[in-house]
Amino acid sequence: MSRVFVVGTRGSALALKQTDMAVGALGRASRDTAHEVREIKTEGDRDQQTPLSAVAGRGVFTSDLEQALLREELDIAVHSLKDLPTTETEGLILGAILPRGDVRDAVISRYGMFLQELPPGSTVGTSSSRRVAQLRSSYPGLKAESIRGNVDTRIRKLRRGEYDAIVLAAAGLERLGRLDEATEILETDEMMPAPGQGAIALQCRGADTETLNLLRSVDHAPTRAAVTAERAVLDVLEGGCSVPVGAYASVDGLMLKLAAVVCSPDGETVIKESSEGPAADPETLGRQLGGRLLELGAAELIKQFAAASP
Repeated sequence: MSRVFVVGTRGSALALKQTDMAVGALGRASRDTAHEVREIKTEGDRDQQTPLSAVAGRGVFTSDLEQALLREELDIAVHSLKDLPTTETEGLILGAILPRGDVRDAVISRYGMFLQELPPGSTVGTSSSRRVAQLRSSYPGLKAESIRGNVDTRIRKLRRGEYDAIVLAAAGLERLGRLDEATEILETDEMMPAPGQGAIALQCRGADTETLNLLRSVDHAPTRAAVTAERAVLDVLEGGCSVPVGAYASVDGLMLKLAAVVCSPDGETVIKESSEGPAADPETLGRQLGGRLLELGAAELIKQFAAASP
């Protein structure tokens, strides 16, 4: 009899869709397995009031799933990779990174205006300090404010008039079949994405060889190389998943191109660097670029962010 793998996920529509994608990939890789999906409510789901900048690095959307893995209540946990802290939890391993979706950010505005067309003082909602800092840098006349909730909740808040526009991940909108609601898509040179944005990670216990072998069969090497470099930058900067650090890597043949940005909370200071190196060694490329950002003053900007956080 085939083994039934218990797959854990958050309960939002996007998380469930991503889990469906993961289960589909696993089913195609091994038809002699079955999967049971189990929803886990995380700290980030329970607390919809605290700004994410106040809990940077704590893994509020991932730690409950990880604990369920360690208790052997789950065999596999499905995460949005950008939510996972860069420090790996002891006993757990990222067995697979699925082929990446769109890395870019999308804007939905109430009146169909691009960001550059919004009147001064217009309110733009986002849950990400990275986006807030870059918005303040590129559009100082706009008012960037925190917004919490899943994709549906954020769009409802926009439609109710609580915000003039919102910024969120294009991959999430696409996976939910709502990309046509986007007013514009921001290119990476205008809005650098979060490290790992658009990537779905499958995590398991390192000692669970059967599950790990299954996950390795769906691992996408180009995506893993890219996100490894991006997350190495973040790790060097000792920033949590909610600090104003953006990074984006792409594989070009045997080479990996990497760019990263660190902003002050007010967006007035921006440090941006890029590099390239062998795709076979993404960790080194990311750590070297992170080191250059530190030499250019990134540590001070991170300190400013910590001081400004609630």
